[in-house]
Amino acid sequence: MKKLVTTFKLFAVISVLTLTACQDETSEMPQESPAAKVSASDLKKEITPGLKAVPDHVQVQINDSKKNLEQYLKNDLQITGITILGKLSTQRGIEISQDLISDRDQFTAEGNILEPETIKVGKIGTLFTGDQLSEAQKGLKEASSEQIKTGTEVLEISWNYKGEQFTSLCFYNESGIIWDNVFAGLVMMDTRGNSETSPIDSQAKVASKWYKQWWTANWLWGSKRGEIGYQITIYYSGSTVSNVDVSDWGNISLGKAKSESKVTKRTGAYGQCRYALGLCTPTGSLSFNSSNFSVSFSGLGSNIVSNGTKSLYP
Repeated sequence: MKKLVTTFKLFAVISVLTLTACQDETSEMPQESPAAKVSASDLKKEITPGLKAVPDHVQVQINDSKKNLEQYLKNDLQITGITILGKLSTQRGIEISQDLISDRDQFTAEGNILEPETIKVGKIGTLFTGDQLSEAQKGLKEASSEQIKTGTEVLEISWNYKGEQFTSLCFYNESGIIWDNVFAGLVMMDTRGNSETSPIDSQAKVASKWYKQWWTANWLWGSKRGEIGYQITIYYSGSTVSNVDVSDWGNISLGKAKSESKVTKRTGAYGQCRYALGLCTPTGSLSFNSSNFSVSFSGLGSNIVSNGTKSLYP
């Protein structure tokens, strides 16, 4: 019995020591504090006086955007004011800008203004949730980091969306507007695409013929922003095709693009190719599946995807 009591006392002492050690380790572990949220006021501290007036070429972009928004969206989305903030002067200012651009409480937009039913405007944290929110924030931060540098000029643009007032940070340089969450998310795009066929050269011994098809995305002010497309060329004599070439392309400013193509019939009565094309704004993603030779879009954002087969006869 005495041995049992002694054993129990020893166990109790060890338990107390172990508990005390665990408490000490817990108390010594650094507690992770949430990162302080930045605001426009923090950004203004990192801005020095810049241009006193908006440059003509930037004002033209804004004015043309106003006209196109009015034409296609009527009064649903309007630019109501512009405030000059100044010039980014520090690396800290760039970091704050990227944090603000991707902050869940900042406004963004997506959609093709030629198709008003696709338009969505709201806070990032409202339009996106879960994995889509993380992907959208990552896309915004990465895309903006490639554009915003020290010396970039900053505007604050005031908007009205169906009666709701909000502002966005607009960054520009000598080439024009380089970032704004609303401008970056909206496009002007004819989803029907364009096509062209080469003229026939009847004098050549081995004749050739090409066909190309492409889709273009424009900025709100109307200039070209990106394009995807392909071109198939057949070489033939009489009614027999002897060879086929195919090429593809894809590019977009402030977004992502993919293009793939391959010849599927090289000789005979006709030539044939497959194509897989896509482009989207920064908050979305594109992927290519080689097994079924197709591009697909995921996430949220303005986009166009075209997968298909094209046959071309002499």
